[in-house]
Amino acid sequence: MPDVSTAWVFPGQGSQESGMGRDLYEAYAVARELYDRADSVLDRPLSRLCFDGPDGELSKTTNAQPAIYVTSLACLAVAREAAALPHAPAFVAGHSLGEYTALAAAGAVGFDDGLRLVEQRGKLTQAAADATPGGLAAVLGLDDATAEAVCAAAGAEVCNINSPGQLVIGGSKDAVAKACALAVERGARRAIPLDVGGAFHTSLMAPAAAGMREAVDAIEVRAPAIPVVANDRGSAITDPAEIRTELVYQLTHPVRWVQCVEYMGQHGVTEFIEIGPGRVLTGLIKRIAKDAHVRNINGVASLST
Repeated sequence: MPDVSTAWVFPGQGSQESGMGRDLYEAYAVARELYDRADSVLDRPLSRLCFDGPDGELSKTTNAQPAIYVTSLACLAVAREAAALPHAPAFVAGHSLGEYTALAAAGAVGFDDGLRLVEQRGKLTQAAADATPGGLAAVLGLDDATAEAVCAAAGAEVCNINSPGQLVIGGSKDAVAKACALAVERGARRAIPLDVGGAFHTSLMAPAAAGMREAVDAIEVRAPAIPVVANDRGSAITDPAEIRTELVYQLTHPVRWVQCVEYMGQHGVTEFIEIGPGRVLTGLIKRIAKDAHVRNINGVASLST
């Protein structure tokens, strides 16, 4: 029976760090099987990159995305085996890339298919970024409506609504610079350009979305055993056709993380468990759902906390 008060959430790009997953691999056969399987499917030593880096190579989009996917699912597999997660959750969700991990965790896509999709996603988004350079910026202290208005005036787009007063905007470099200046004029505490290679979750990713549609059409997508809260709509989806659409749509549309967390809270979730490297989502959720219990599972030591 599912625990109706719990949700599992999975991190996106930016949570990677060299050394991630090594303790899982050394201590649990179920983790070794996943990393070894990933190396075989991708025909390259992804596990070694996770364990040894270097950070500069691991942080490349084409490496970070499959590395986080595999490490997050290894954390989940170990937590289940160690009885740290005795019950299925009411919902799963993931931030950006983490949505693919959530779908694999819920059984909507198989491990191999999900891994191939994630690797393809990394290649496609990097190619789109190289073809049409753009950027992102974090905007702090501005409400959503004002941020939308600022972006409309500057030709930029809102691409992540991460927590109250913390958004990410994106677009061409000129549009982002203009939007940052306007945001400060309109009352933002800070508008900080981010060191990233492209305008992810904006219309500049349209070429990547077109390629992703072909990749998604080539795999089997099943109804998930656990409802998946979708990034853009901020509500649960279970229909395979909707899932196929979401996997493509999310590349060019915003991650509405605040809405996702609030939706789960409105449906009875009082505990969020972040599964995977880092603690990014743990921090965001604590700012969204102040009364919720939040914990993370990112390695062997975290299994007993």
